[in-house]
Amino acid sequence: MSVFERYLSVWVGLCILAGVLLGRLVPSLFQGIARLEYAHVNLVIAVLIWIMIYPMMVQIDFSAIRDVGRKPKGLILTLVVNWLIKPFSMALLGWLFFRVIFAGWVDAESANEYIAGLILLGIAPCTAMVFVWSQLTRGDPNYTLVQVSINDVIMVFAFAPLAALLLGISDIAVPWQTLLLSVVLYVLLPLIAGVLTRRRLEGNGDEHRLDDYVRRLKPWSVIGLLATVVLLFGLQAERIISQPVMIVLIAIPLLVQSYGVFAVTFGAARLLRLPHAIAGPACLIGTSNFFELAVAVAISLFGLESGAALATVVGVLVEVPVMLSLVAIVNRSRHLFDTP
Repeated sequence: MSVFERYLSVWVGLCILAGVLLGRLVPSLFQGIARLEYAHVNLVIAVLIWIMIYPMMVQIDFSAIRDVGRKPKGLILTLVVNWLIKPFSMALLGWLFFRVIFAGWVDAESANEYIAGLILLGIAPCTAMVFVWSQLTRGDPNYTLVQVSINDVIMVFAFAPLAALLLGISDIAVPWQTLLLSVVLYVLLPLIAGVLTRRRLEGNGDEHRLDDYVRRLKPWSVIGLLATVVLLFGLQAERIISQPVMIVLIAIPLLVQSYGVFAVTFGAARLLRLPHAIAGPACLIGTSNFFELAVAVAISLFGLESGAALATVVGVLVEVPVMLSLVAIVNRSRHLFDTP
C-alpha cells in the first residue's frame, strides 16, 4: 500500500478539520462552489467523484463480466440487504432514537423530520463511492460494477414506493433528473472512459502498460477522496458549528445502522463462503448511501432548512469516516474469507 492509503484515516481527519476551518474563514468560496449544481447534483463534487471512480473503471474487463452470473450469491446478498433489510432497519432505528431515547431533547415535529431524513438515506443505496471503497479493499471490479448496476435499476422503480410506504406520504416527487444524472455521471461516463482507455492500452498486446497506468492513477483516486472531504465539510461548516448537539444526535442512529448492517452482511458473507474480493464490496454497498438523491428528495419534500434535510446532510458528513473504518475491517479480515 502507498503512504496515502496506509495513513488514509489520518489524512481524512486532517481534511475534515481543514474543511471546517476553511468553511468558516472563506465561506464565500464554498457558497460559490455550492451554486455550481444542476438537478441538485454539485458539479465540482461530481468531478472529484469521477476522478475517484475512473481508476477502478479502467480495471473492468467486460469479457469477465459474463462470469458474474455463475456466482450469484454475492448479488443476492447485496439485494437482500439493500432492499429487504436496510430501509426497514433505518426506519426502526430512527423511530427508536427520536421517539423514545431522544424524546426529551427533541420536539415531536422535528423528530418526525429527522426520522424522514434517516429513512431517505436508508432507501438510497450508494452508486458512486462504492467503487472507491471496492478499490481500497481490492474488490473484484467486474462484480462490483454488476452489483451497483442492478441496484441502480431497482432504485429507479423501488425508491418512490418505499419512500411512500415508510414516510406515510402517498405523493412522493422523485427528482428523476438527480437520479438519472447521477447514474450517468458516476457510472456510465467513467465506465465508457475506462473501457476506451483499457482498449487503447491493450491494443499493442503489452499487458504491462495497463498495470503501469493503473498504478499511476491510484494516488489520484485518494487525492480526489481527500478533496471531496474538504469540500463537503467546508460546505457544511456553519451547520456543524451552529448545531453540534443535534448533529451528534442524528449521527448516533446512523452509526448504529452503518455498523449493524455491515455486521449482518459480513456474517452472511462468511456463511455463504464468498471470496473476499466479492464479500468486501457486498458489505460496503449495503452500508454506503446515495446521499445526493437523499438530500435532493429531503429538500423537495420538506424544504432546505428542514430537519429532514439536516439529517441527510449529517449522513454525508459521517459517511467517509465510517466507511474508511469499515474498509480497514474488511482489509484486516481477508484471511477469514480466502483461507481454504
